[in-house]
Amino acid sequence: MTTSFLQFTEEKLGQAEKTELDAHFENLLARADSTKNWTEKILRQTEVLLQPNPSARVEEFLYEKLDRKVPSRVTNGELLAQYMTEAANDFGPGTPYGKTLIKVGETQRRLGAAERDFIHSASINFLTPLRNFLEGDWRTISKERRILQNCRLDLDACKARLKKAKAAEAKAAAVPDFQETRPRNYILSASASALWSDEVEKAEHELRLTQTEFDRQAEVTRLLLEGISSTHVNHLRCLHEFVESQTNYYAQCYQYMLDLQKQLGRFSGTFVGNAESTSPPPAATSPPAVGAATLPAVPTIPVVPTIVGVPNTVAESVLNPNEVKPPASGTRKARVLYDYEAADSSELALLADEMITVYSLPGMDPDWLIGERGNQKGKVPVTYLELLS
Repeated sequence: MTTSFLQFTEEKLGQAEKTELDAHFENLLARADSTKNWTEKILRQTEVLLQPNPSARVEEFLYEKLDRKVPSRVTNGELLAQYMTEAANDFGPGTPYGKTLIKVGETQRRLGAAERDFIHSASINFLTPLRNFLEGDWRTISKERRILQNCRLDLDACKARLKKAKAAEAKAAAVPDFQETRPRNYILSASASALWSDEVEKAEHELRLTQTEFDRQAEVTRLLLEGISSTHVNHLRCLHEFVESQTNYYAQCYQYMLDLQKQLGRFSGTFVGNAESTSPPPAATSPPAVGAATLPAVPTIPVVPTIVGVPNTVAESVLNPNEVKPPASGTRKARVLYDYEAADSSELALLADEMITVYSLPGMDPDWLIGERGNQKGKVPVTYLELLS
C-alpha cells in the first residue's frame, strides 16, 4: 500500500510514468460514469415528481433503509374528497351546493386513488430498477475499478523499481580503472555489480507477477463495463413501462373529469327556480375538442333572458333538435372519441370511433353541438368529438 501511495503521489507531481489504458477501455469507463451520473439525476427527479413533499421523501427513505414497510399515506386528492364530503354533510347533502360537493368529492377520491396506483406502479417498475443498478451493479463496478487502479499503481511501481535497478547495475558494471594502484576498488565494483544483478532479477520477477495480476483485473473490469449496454436495455424497458403507467394515469384522470363534467352539466338545471339560490352558477367549462374553434357557426339569434316562471319560447324552439333543420352550410364530420350515454331524449347516444355529422344552432351552449346519424338527431358534447376538416 505504501508503494502504491508513493507511486500515486509521484504521478500527481509528474515525477513518475503511468501505464495508460487503451482507448476502448477509456471509452467504456467514460460511458459507465455517464450512465451512473444520469441515472442518479433521473432517479432523484422522478422521486420529486412522484412525491413533491421533501419531508415525506426523507421519511420514506428512512423506512427503506431500516427495511420497514412505508406507512400508507393519504393523497391530496383523497384528503380533498374527505373535506368536501364532510362539508356537504354540514351544508346539507340535499342542497344544490351539497350535491355538487358530493359529486366533485367522489371524483377527487377517484383521482387520488388513481394517483396512488400510478405512484406504486412507477416505484416498482421504474425507480426500483434504477436503485438496484446504483446499489448493486455500480457498486461492483466501482469496487473492481479501485482494485484495477491499485494493480496499475503496483505495476508502475515495479516498472520504476526495475528501471532503477538496471541503471544501478549498468553503473556498477562499468569497466574499472586497471591502473588504479589499489585493486581493492575493482573487487568492490565487481561485488556491487553482482548485487544489482540479483536486484534486477527480483524486480523482473515482481514485474511479471504484477503484470499478470493487472491484466487479469483489467479483463474482469472490462467485462463489467461492457455490461452497461445490458443496463441501458433494461432501463429502456423500464422507461417504456413508466410511460405506459403515466399514460394510463392521465387517461383515467381525463375520463373521470369528463364524467364529472357530464354530471354537473345535467345537475346545473336544478338551479333554475331554486328558492335557495339567488343567482345561477357560472356555466361549466370544458377543454375544446380539436378543431372546435374553426367550426363554421350559423348566425346567432339573440336569446331573450329567462324569467323564472315565464317560458322562453325562443330558446326552447332553438334548442329542440327535433324541430330544427341543419343549416345549408356549416355542417362538419366528426369522429366520436368515447362512448356517450344520452341523458334524455334531446341528446344523441354515441359510440366510440363512429362518424357523425355535427353543426351548431343559435343560442346553444358552446360546449354542445347538434349531431346527426342517419334519421337520428340530438345534442352531443363537444369534448367527446374530434372535429374533422
